[in-house]
Formats: sequence, C-alpha cells, structure tokens
Amino acid sequence: MKEGFQTTKLIFEEKKASILFLWLFNLMYYSFDIFYYWIRPKINKQVSIFDTDEVGLGVWLYILIFCMLPIAIYFIKKGNPYVVKYIYIIGYISIDMVDSLMTYLGSTASFGSGNIVEVLFLLFCPIFVNKNYFWVVSLGMIGKEILLGVILQDLNVLVPTVIYIILSLIAYILLIRFHSYIQTLTTVYEELRQKEKLAVVGQMAAAIGHEIRNPLSSLRGFTQLQQERYPNTNEYYPIMIQEIDRINTIVNDLMYIGKPRVIKFEKASIEEVVAYTLSITQQQAERQGVTVETIMAGPLPPIECDEKQLKQVFINLIKNAIEAMPEGGRIEIRVQVIEKQKMVVSIQDEGSGIKDENILNLGEPFFTTKADGTGLGLMVTNQIIKDHNGELNIDSKINKGTRVIVSLPILQIVK
Repeated sequence: MKEGFQTTKLIFEEKKASILFLWLFNLMYYSFDIFYYWIRPKINKQVSIFDTDEVGLGVWLYILIFCMLPIAIYFIKKGNPYVVKYIYIIGYISIDMVDSLMTYLGSTASFGSGNIVEVLFLLFCPIFVNKNYFWVVSLGMIGKEILLGVILQDLNVLVPTVIYIILSLIAYILLIRFHSYIQTLTTVYEELRQKEKLAVVGQMAAAIGHEIRNPLSSLRGFTQLQQERYPNTNEYYPIMIQEIDRINTIVNDLMYIGKPRVIKFEKASIEEVVAYTLSITQQQAERQGVTVETIMAGPLPPIECDEKQLKQVFINLIKNAIEAMPEGGRIEIRVQVIEKQKMVVSIQDEGSGIKDENILNLGEPFFTTKADGTGLGLMVTNQIIKDHNGELNIDSKINKGTRVIVSLPILQIVK
C-alpha cells in the first residue's frame, strides 16, 4: 500500500512537471519564431522568411512540432508522463536537424538556426530530477551542433556549442543539488517516521506496562509456589514459568522505550558483566545443546557504563545467538581493547544467518526475523548502546552464522 502511494505521488509530480514543460515549450517556441522571423524583420524593414519562398521544412516544421503535443497528452492521460520529456527532446532534435540540413546544405548562407527552447531544454531538465534525461538533453544538444558543423563545414556552430556546454554544466550543478536536497528530505522523513513509531510504542508502554507487570508478578509467584508444593505432579510448571518470564521480558522492553532513560555512568568490570549474562542464559543454552566459549584478550580495564543496562544488552544478544541455533552449536564471545579507547565485544554464533536485506531493518520497531519475536529486544539493545556512545554492527552469512560486534568507549566524555 505504501509503495503504491509513493508510485502514485511520483507519477503526479512527473505529470505536473510535464504539463508545465509543455506550456513553456509551445509558448516559447512559437513566440520566438514569430518575433525572430516576422516581427523583428518588420521592425528593421527587412524581408521576412514568411514573405519569401519556403526554405527547409517550411510550414511542415511547425506542423511536426505541434504533432508532438497530442502524443504527449495521450501518454499523460494514460498515466505514463515519464516518456513525454523524451518524446520532445528526441523529436525536436530530429526535426531541427532535418530542417537545418534542408536550409543550409548546399547553400552559401551562414549557419544561424536554433530556437530559445534549446535553452529551456537544458535549464528545465533539473526539474525532472533524472540524470539519464539530463545526459540525453545535454549530449543531444551539443552533439546536434557539432554534427551540423561537420556536415555543413561551418564554424558558426562553435558559439552555440560553447553556450550549450556552459548551460549543461549549470544544469548539472542544479541537478546534483536537487538530488542532494531530495535525499536529505527522504532521510529526515524516515527519521520522523521512526520517531513516530517509537512515540506510539512509548504511549502504549506507558498506558499498559504497569498494568501488565503487577498481575504477571502474582501469576509467576503462584505458579512457582504450586511447583514447589507439587514438584512431581505437573511437568508444565517450568514451561509456564518460562513463558511468564518471556512476557515479562517484552514488558521490560516496552517500559524501557516508554520511560525516560537515565544513564548513570559508573566504573564496572566487563568480565563481571559478561559472567553475569552467561549465568542468566546458561540454562537456556544447555537445553538447546549450545556451548559458549569466552575469550578475554589480556587484562581489561574498567569501563564507564550503566551496568544494569549493559547487562540487558548482552542478555538480549546472547539469547538471540542461542535462539539462532535450535539444533545446538557453539557461541564464541571475544572481548578486547582497541587502541586503549574502545572495549569491543563480539558474539559469534553458528546459526542459519540473516539475509542482507533484513540486516538493514534490524533494530526497527516490530521488525523481527523470528517466528515468535516482537522486534523490540534488538531495538532496545541498539538504543542502550547509542546512549553509551557506542556502536552496534552485525555481520552475517547465510548458513554460516552471525557476528554481532559491540564497541563501547572506555571513558565517557561528559557533554
């Protein structure tokens, strides 16, 4: 639906540009010829070409130029305005070439053809914001003059050729600026759309987060009590507790999004953070036959961070790695310091991997590659890392596994 709306909007904008171009082209073309070949000679008391025998295509020149208009209108009404600009540039160059050759080939008259609409073609092409069309116009106009100069062996074509080169450079600069402006607007729009998503999630979290959490705590407590009273009577108690914990994790993610984030930077040991994370995820890893290997590269300095939030980051990432290997496998966690400024933690799994097109969308609200995922965990993880002035990078290969790299500054700069 969204892609269809965008396509409709693009067609509408192209249609407006094409209609404006048609008006300007026809108005300027006929006005220029009437003034240059009829009014100007009358003012200067010279003979107008309209009063002499026809040269070139004669009246057929104007008929052929006018015939492009109904063709253009047909394509606009059919919902394909993109071809209109190409019809006019190719049609005009072809007709003008034939007219110039018929007028000057074999004649002793100096070359003096052309129309003000040739300037319009060059200066208007950035409005269409199409680089292919720009090259067709600029190369077509310059090539037409050079070809006529070669055929007619007339150096008078050098002046319009130089003018068209200069105008082409101006048009190219405008086109690049338009492209840059549109890309900036697109980026800003995507950022606003992302913030709107987060605002919706935040409002929902603020409204229902606390209401869900209270009965969840009671439900887990009663389930755990029943399991302790009757440990051998029901094998579903562990599953029930596990599912309640999963719901609680989702609520925690929502609460993190919905409430203001207060980062309390204190010195903490990355070894202790990783060790705590592994103790939390150990049971899940053993159930799925996953082994975890930790490699600490040398003595590691303390890092300034919010320890609780950093623990949440690595719990989310290690759980994702475990869930990526339902048939078991190996996870390698490597921690090292780079240039005494960054603490880098990489988590490598042997799962099925993630497609390249999906990696770009990871971290967006509600986007997930899991069948039962919410898309909130990685979004919260990414946000916490950003709040710590760090970076999250994901490198994945299909059927080979995924490597998640977390880079954090060892010392936080107070702004």
